[in-house]
Amino acid sequence: MIWYLAAIIVGYGLGSIPFGLLLTRVAGLGDIRDIGSGNIGATNVLRTGRKDLALATLLLDSFKAGLAVLLMATLSGQRNVGLIAGAVAFLGHCYPIWLGFKGGKGVATYAGLLAFASPLALAVGAPIWLGLFALTRISSLAALTAAAIVPFGAYLLGETQFATATLFALSVLVFWTHRENIKRLLSGTEPKFGSKSK
Repeated sequence: MIWYLAAIIVGYGLGSIPFGLLLTRVAGLGDIRDIGSGNIGATNVLRTGRKDLALATLLLDSFKAGLAVLLMATLSGQRNVGLIAGAVAFLGHCYPIWLGFKGGKGVATYAGLLAFASPLALAVGAPIWLGLFALTRISSLAALTAAAIVPFGAYLLGETQFATATLFALSVLVFWTHRENIKRLLSGTEPKFGSKSK
C-alpha cells in the first residue's frame, strides 16, 4: 500500500509541472493561457510561433509521465505501481493544483506513459494517431481515435487486465478533456492543424 501512496504523490507532483506555461514565460512570451485555446499543452504553445518551445513542451509533457512510471516501477519492483504513477501523472497534468486544476488535455502525457509502461499499447496507438493526423490534419480527431482503440488493441496483443483497465480509464478521461473538441468535431467546426482558430 505504501508504494501505491508514493506512486500517487510522485506521479501527481511530476505530472502537475506545467512545462508549456513555464517555457513560454521564460522565453518572454507571457502567459500561454491568454492566447489561442488557453491550454498549456504543446499545440497551444505552437500558436506562439515558437516551434522549438512547442517541441520541448511535447517532449517534457511526455517524459514526466514516463519518468513517474520508470521511477516508481524501479523503486518498488512492481510494474503496476509504475502504471499508477503514470496514470496519476496524467491527472496531474490535466488538473494541476498550482493552476487551479486547469491544465492540459493529456495526450502527450498519455503517450509518455504508454512509451514507458505499455509498449504494446503504444504500438497500437502511435500508428493510428500518425496516420489519421496525416490524413485529416485534425489533432483532436487523431488523439480521440487512438485513445478509443488503445485499450482494446493492447488487450488483444496480450496486455494485462490491470494495465488494460488503467488505459481504459485514461482513454475515458481523454474524451472528457476533449469534450469541447468533440462538440466542434460533430458540428464540423474543429480547426485543422495550423489554423488560428481555437
